[in-house]
Amino acid sequence: MVSHRDNNTQRIAALDERAEALKLKRGMGIADARAMHPSIDVVEADPEADRRLLEGLADWCDRYTPLVAIDGEDGLFLDVTGCTHLFGGERAMQDEILSRFFEQGFDVRAGLASTPGAAWAAARFHGDRIIAGGEEEELLAPLPLSALRIAPEVRASLESVGLRTAGAVMAAPRAPLARRFGATLLLRLDQALGRLDEAVSPRLPVAPLSVERHLADPIVLTEEIERLVSRLALALKADLERRGEGARALALLLFRVDGAVSRIAVGTSRPMREPQLIRKLFHERLAALEQDIDAGYGFDLVRLSVLSVAAFDLAQGDLTGEAADDDADIALFADRIRARLGDAAVLKPVLVESHLPERAVATVPFSEAPQRRMPPSRPQRSSPPMTIFPPERPIRLFRSPEPIEVPATEMPEGPPMNFRWRRALYRVTRAEGPERIAAEWWRQQPGEDEAPTRDYYRIEDSEGRRYWLYRQGLYGASQVSPRWFMHGVFA
Repeated sequence: MVSHRDNNTQRIAALDERAEALKLKRGMGIADARAMHPSIDVVEADPEADRRLLEGLADWCDRYTPLVAIDGEDGLFLDVTGCTHLFGGERAMQDEILSRFFEQGFDVRAGLASTPGAAWAAARFHGDRIIAGGEEEELLAPLPLSALRIAPEVRASLESVGLRTAGAVMAAPRAPLARRFGATLLLRLDQALGRLDEAVSPRLPVAPLSVERHLADPIVLTEEIERLVSRLALALKADLERRGEGARALALLLFRVDGAVSRIAVGTSRPMREPQLIRKLFHERLAALEQDIDAGYGFDLVRLSVLSVAAFDLAQGDLTGEAADDDADIALFADRIRARLGDAAVLKPVLVESHLPERAVATVPFSEAPQRRMPPSRPQRSSPPMTIFPPERPIRLFRSPEPIEVPATEMPEGPPMNFRWRRALYRVTRAEGPERIAAEWWRQQPGEDEAPTRDYYRIEDSEGRRYWLYRQGLYGASQVSPRWFMHGVFA
């Protein structure tokens, strides 16, 4: 038996058939149960572990349909519309599910009907029954009120007035029921009978495209998985070409014989549909997860799904048939690194609308960075365009400016003659500047003091090393003396 705490009392949360044969019931206190049968075995409930187990079973049920939803703490909803013929019909599919669960050590009950409510009642009150369309009322009529999935307080109120079965509720006038017990009662009844639609919300997004392969001989080796990925990707390519799209995110699902499921996902920085490129990405990902994937007795079902797509722009090729896209190899290299080491392994700098050096560039994941587009060719002009060269910037810019000590300057507004940085003294031999950068006043919060102006200098010391430093604030502009900072170094 499994126990849980309810109002400072340990009660029975679940029990097996042997415990039921001893006249024990769910909700009974553990003290009373031990008084009746001192030798019973009781374990404490672990809701988090039960939830993980239920989610694992839901993953395994993806082999039958992608529309799998979790029902409460101990149930699953499977929308098998259009899937039963793949397994030999409704009865064959249900028998296979029950037998596979039994082989894994689970005692399950299943019901199949045209409405979720009728299937729920058939599973919990009959155990193994298929309800044809139009037989929902016949199924529900003799069942207790709990078969309608209503709240316990509503069920108690109905029983207090003599309505103890679903058939009694169906025979009663609807208007008085709605006024006294609420609209939810009639909603649940109409959903179970098929008068109103009830949607089953899958726990995972449904992939727009998927291909899978059932294997008579389970596979174990990584090389076998990669070869199968190439074949599945080749099947996906035709569908992607027909839709004019490419994959931006893909998932590989490996269903193990004993029920465990491994889900492996990769992302692409550009739309992709070439099988060999897809295989390379999964090769890197499988290599990174080699220690975490346990093949056990092998995988008997492999599925490749496209999680997200984007328009696939065809590039114009030259006479040799090769497309002139210099960034394609870089994008593939970045995708392979990300597949092995994670999305944060490859970052790309992008420009930001700010004239402050530390804000002018931000690093974002490579897949999220805007793609560079080749500009269209333009006719030659008679006069060359005007070129503007921005001020020179250092290659290495510190994450945050580091303070330095400047003992003296040639003039109050001039560059330093020497400075101390990281406990070392540097003598200045050459200096260029200043380059004045004002604060971004439009970013200041109400009541916040205005940030001081910066004067940047390019400095060269006696050893030939070059630095980029600035003075924050102006002499005489405020009572606070200006401060000096090192912001970067030149190569």
